[in-house]
Amino acid sequence: MLKDPGANSVFDGKFAYVPALEDVLVWDVKKGQMMAMWHETGHRAEVTCILKSPRKDVFAVGYADGSVRLWDLKTGTVIVTFNGHKKSVTVLAFDEQGARLASASQDTEIILWDVEAETGLFRLRGHRGALTALRFVVPPTATSTTTTTAPGYLISGARDTFIKLWDLTTQHCIQTIVAHQSEIWSLDVDPTNDIMLTGTNDAELKAWSIDMDALVDGLRETDSGELSKVIQPLGILPLSTQHRVAQISFHPTESLLAVQSHDRSVEIFHIRTEEEVKKKRTRRAQREREKKRGKGLHKEQEVDTPQVGDAEERQDDSPMTITELFTPYLIVRAGGKIRSFDFLHSGITANGALHMLLAMSNNALEVINVPRRSKMTGAAPEATRVFSVDIPGHRTDVRTVCLSSNDELLASGSNGSLKIWNVRTTACIRTLDCEYAICSTFLPGDRHVAIGTKSGDILIYDLATSSMIDRVEAHTGTVWSMQVRNNKLGMVTGSADKEVKFWDFEYTVGAVGIEGEEAKPVILLVLAKTLKMTDDVLSVRFSPDGKFVAVALLDSTVKVFYQDTLKFFLSLYGHKLPVLAMDISCDSKLIITCSADKNVKIWGLDFGDCHKSIFAHEESIMQVLFEKDSHYFWTVGKDKMLKYWDGDRFENIQKLDGHHGEIWALAVSNEGKFVVTGSHDKSIRIWEKTDEPLILEEERERELEELYEKGIADSMNRSDAPFNNGEDGVAADVGAEAGIVNKQTTETLMAGERIMEALDIADADRQAQREYEELVAKLPPTEAATVPPPTRNGVLTAYGIDGAAYVLMVVQKIHSTALQDALLVLPFSKVVSLMRYLDEWAIKELNTTLISRIMFFLLKTHHHQIVANRIMRSVLVDLRTHLRDALRRQKEEIGYNLAALQYIRQQHESQRISNFLEQENMNEDRVRAKLADGKKRKRIGVRA
Repeated sequence: MLKDPGANSVFDGKFAYVPALEDVLVWDVKKGQMMAMWHETGHRAEVTCILKSPRKDVFAVGYADGSVRLWDLKTGTVIVTFNGHKKSVTVLAFDEQGARLASASQDTEIILWDVEAETGLFRLRGHRGALTALRFVVPPTATSTTTTTAPGYLISGARDTFIKLWDLTTQHCIQTIVAHQSEIWSLDVDPTNDIMLTGTNDAELKAWSIDMDALVDGLRETDSGELSKVIQPLGILPLSTQHRVAQISFHPTESLLAVQSHDRSVEIFHIRTEEEVKKKRTRRAQREREKKRGKGLHKEQEVDTPQVGDAEERQDDSPMTITELFTPYLIVRAGGKIRSFDFLHSGITANGALHMLLAMSNNALEVINVPRRSKMTGAAPEATRVFSVDIPGHRTDVRTVCLSSNDELLASGSNGSLKIWNVRTTACIRTLDCEYAICSTFLPGDRHVAIGTKSGDILIYDLATSSMIDRVEAHTGTVWSMQVRNNKLGMVTGSADKEVKFWDFEYTVGAVGIEGEEAKPVILLVLAKTLKMTDDVLSVRFSPDGKFVAVALLDSTVKVFYQDTLKFFLSLYGHKLPVLAMDISCDSKLIITCSADKNVKIWGLDFGDCHKSIFAHEESIMQVLFEKDSHYFWTVGKDKMLKYWDGDRFENIQKLDGHHGEIWALAVSNEGKFVVTGSHDKSIRIWEKTDEPLILEEERERELEELYEKGIADSMNRSDAPFNNGEDGVAADVGAEAGIVNKQTTETLMAGERIMEALDIADADRQAQREYEELVAKLPPTEAATVPPPTRNGVLTAYGIDGAAYVLMVVQKIHSTALQDALLVLPFSKVVSLMRYLDEWAIKELNTTLISRIMFFLLKTHHHQIVANRIMRSVLVDLRTHLRDALRRQKEEIGYNLAALQYIRQQHESQRISNFLEQENMNEDRVRAKLADGKKRKRIGVRA
């Protein structure tokens, strides 16, 4: 897999970061090599969007399950995982410092995340369709010291045709733009935050102005009594295509704008400066005057020429139109359908070139060089392709896979290409052009591969010379199935032309050879006999003992014939829809069929009786294969599942999910060590067997546990689920424009259970200790000394800590992103117990930040119960006193350290200036001017 067409790609000049189903691949575009793969074990959700952070080596990746992960480029590991969305993440946006991350989803909600604190700040509701664009807008005078109260604004666009401007300080929408007639697919703001462009489904590119002064001054009433509008329309920018605008992007440093519609091109505009617009207007007016003179105007009109000049001057003072500001520059054309593009984030390369990455929907990448405007000649500028990555991976669906006899080579075929892979290294070693491949097989000797095509031809390829050595016009319809005979002397093919053809192999000496080497033998096909059927042939299989040949027909039946005489032996009927594939066991006792009716049937080959019919998949079953020397078999289907079955007990052994599209092809290794599948998602997956024993009862229990936990999490994540501080079972923030960020997952449920278990252990230990102390207090000293202390819990004894320290240890191990959701799981009785431990931690000043975060969240969540509970009053009063003391001491310590750092900085600055002053003819003013000009890279000795 090279690149997934379902998400965007990111380019940094050397590496391209592209989605590949559930992984992110890092490609060196110059070498065409994959440098890294970002993969998290056990996570199967598909990547939907990628964004590079302003911070170095940090990337945000959104997934189809609603999660967002921050990846570290250097280590290739996950820094933090954010869970908050209920559906697929569609768009991400960082602020200028990379401290805040905004994510939007198909659930129509926006969530703002604090990257530093690793927590969700709030969620914004208001859109009625899936969001497609997000951009941060920060006024130039806006400054803040904290992430939570940092001022700023967020612009969002969605498929509901609305654009909304959000105030992140008040967490409200301050302007909604209803100006589009169709869905908004893209949106971008220029680097100066002055102009915004929006692209829609009806090929409209609208321009808007952003009034920064209005954002700084706040919303005010106009003379008509309406609120002032921050975003004002400027006009419509005409495009060269009539497709929907899929992506809009301003160049980070150059005056360029790129617009991609849903075809094979990206249109690039040049953004003029005010001086360029004035020069353009002057030239236009001059040409108009020359035209009028050329038409032979009367002298009276020529006398009025100065008035024309006055009109020109007045025209120069008029505001610029959007068509004057943006002028078409060039059109970048690609070799396929473009899924997304990305400019080089640093602006230009080291040699001053403007590079742009094109991510194609056919599993390929291209790097385009955009000529700089300053180097233009009289000829029209043309973009050139610099690099491309397209050799690895199929451009279309993988329709067939087959393995060599020694399991070392894998052949995979699709529409347009046949690829040979090394199974051990998973490297593509051959890429051959072919027609639409439907079925394939290695021929004896593993030096040749035969391909059955959609047109009915059989293509034979020589792997040594990487060439097609023969084309056999075998059938007039699609070749649906082929298999080599067990004695390796021939093969059989079945086609949609209602014929089954038997072929013999003929070995000849190849005409082409390398100098110094003798020519290798070449296999050719010779037709031996033909069996005509009454309907289209979908699958053909030889029995391993060489007695029978089975033929599956479009009429949902399977006919079994004697192989030598082709006389009819059995007819297997019972499927309601056509049999798509079948296989015969190694002992020739069982024949198994799979059908579009989602059933697998196991038949006896001796009498043709149906042993068992199994409802195996949720969709059509595409392939079925037996393992060698056993009655275990594998099935794949359009439900994206690979399943392992026991053909004697009729039990499902294992379910394997991983593909993100229909599975078309299946191959089982001859040694039974691995299975290969090919899918509609253009990926080939190799599933290896491990030495770990598989117990069916444990597999069933695990599946039931996953189903149960998923059901609990889904019920708690319902939009109408009551929140803990809601009244009468109604969610507290249903219908509100802003709400809290919470989402229950299996991880958060287990974390909540661990907290409850730790509280139970600590409370039981404390209760036993209290009873022991009361008993000792009642007894005289002589008897009290004989009373043994209570037996402590084994966990506390093993760690050598008390209950309060154990609860703190458990809470600290919970990831910060899952802590709030884990606290929501606690019943109120456990909350009361946890509050007491918070007081103890505050007295000892153990992790004051964590104590404050837990306390504020619990107070906000359980406010009504805490107010109504008198027992909590004394606990809260003590906690407030102790926590304020701890926070005050921390504040004083931080203030002291900040003052010390400022003192060290002042000393460093004065030392630097004094070193400059020691030079002749230098005074303090000249040194400060020199520093202001940026000439402060001189190395100086800094005293410790």
